[in-house]
Amino acid sequence: MSAPAPSPLAVVDAEPLPRQEEVLTEAALAFVAELHRRFTPRRDELLARRAERRAEIARTSTLDFLPETAAIRADDSWKVAPAPAALNDRRVEITGPTDRKMTINALNSGARVWLADFEDASAPTWENVILGQVNLIDAYQRNIDFTDPRSGKSYALKPADKLATVVMRPRGWHLEERHLTFDGRPVPGALVDFGLYFFHNAQRLIDLGKGPYFYLPKTESHLEARLWNDIFVFAQDYVGIPQGTVRATVLIETITAAYEMEEILYELRDHAAGLNAGRWDYLFSIVKNFRDGGAKFVLPDRNAVTMTAPFMRAYTELLVRTCHKRGAHAIGGMAAFIPSRKDAEVNKVAFEKVKADKDREAGDGFDGSWVAHPDLVPIAMASFDAVLGDKPNQKDRLREDVSVAPGDLIAIDSLDAKPTYDGLVSAVQVGVRYIEAWLRGLGAVAIFNLMEDAATAEISRSQIWQWINAGVVFENGKTATPELARQVAAEELAAIRAEIGEEAFAAGKWQQAHDLLLHVSLDADYADFLTLPAYEQLVG
Repeated sequence: MSAPAPSPLAVVDAEPLPRQEEVLTEAALAFVAELHRRFTPRRDELLARRAERRAEIARTSTLDFLPETAAIRADDSWKVAPAPAALNDRRVEITGPTDRKMTINALNSGARVWLADFEDASAPTWENVILGQVNLIDAYQRNIDFTDPRSGKSYALKPADKLATVVMRPRGWHLEERHLTFDGRPVPGALVDFGLYFFHNAQRLIDLGKGPYFYLPKTESHLEARLWNDIFVFAQDYVGIPQGTVRATVLIETITAAYEMEEILYELRDHAAGLNAGRWDYLFSIVKNFRDGGAKFVLPDRNAVTMTAPFMRAYTELLVRTCHKRGAHAIGGMAAFIPSRKDAEVNKVAFEKVKADKDREAGDGFDGSWVAHPDLVPIAMASFDAVLGDKPNQKDRLREDVSVAPGDLIAIDSLDAKPTYDGLVSAVQVGVRYIEAWLRGLGAVAIFNLMEDAATAEISRSQIWQWINAGVVFENGKTATPELARQVAAEELAAIRAEIGEEAFAAGKWQQAHDLLLHVSLDADYADFLTLPAYEQLVG
């Protein structure tokens, strides 16, 4: 019998990792290569289409529901496929990267779902990409444990019926995987993450009574959802599992996708599980798309833009109505608070805010919501239990009272809040601290008692950029200028050096993070994604 043909994919500039051969098998690489051959050209066209649409928004400073898809929105007869049993009750979902400790803790957390994240909560080092896949395979085989080398504490999985259902999030369409190439060209990170996970785990998950479930990030149009649907159809045939086994929840975290929610569900209807409201990336997308739109599109400090802001309320209520009209789950936003082990009063205030936020989401009709820390699972669970009781969801609540006009979604100037000098300082602080950790390979970082991820850095640098380009005058009389941003950044760098000490400062990537934040915040040519120039500096 002849040996199988070698995969046309090459692993380049990557230090060998323990057990990587279990993930990078010839058969798995052949599958990823076939995904790349078939679907990357269309992915490239869709990225070019994003740029064209951005240029059109710059010209018109407006958006509307698509006239060419009006018939889909008007047709009340279609619904998405019924939810599989393992995804029917999603009242609390925990998010986090796929390192070994997090994998065990998230599965054991008591949440119904774990968003296993290869995207914003994971810096895409080769180690994170490959060992994250190893950890998930091990978890499904119940071959995973972990002992913390510092504390000596051991972690192991609870019984199978106590574990969260995994919904895996691959990277967005814009990111490449430089360590896997095809004819010298990097393969899209989304296809690497999806392909390796699906190939190794689809049948294994079916055998466990679940399935290959995905969160789709950074989607900007229904045509991008159509591409994913075509990938799912091909992939299911390739490994020989029934069509419709895959389920996908789409993050509505771009302003353009907010105008195409029904169309996105329609394109994925045999594979659609729901939509999610992602707050920071959504605000980042508004800045990115309307950055030439003048004062009426200038956002205040990020913490002043709560989910009760009129334009955010329009977005979330439209999402619930759209999902329930089509039989899909509506999943709410993130509670990012990280409990303090030292300050009970800080926890008390924060827990009250988390409860109020989750009470609002449950009351608005959401079927579930996100938390970033296991200690928040009981709080969010109580909010949804109070509304759902024994029901798995509230998709029967159609929210026909909701009516959202196109202009409601971009009525940024309906907010009274204005940018503040403290907001500028906070954006610099969080931006520098997050980017420094990301450059060291950490994607989910606790900063000032909040779990921050790449979306945090995107909104931070976008706000600095927007305020400078709009010539915002702060309440203390100072004007947002490149010089002021450099001054604040220099003061933050000095404060960090004093806070952590000379040795720790020298061992980190602080100057590099400072320089990168200023580059993407001050460059006249606004970078589409911070993670693109950051990836060029990421070691590993």
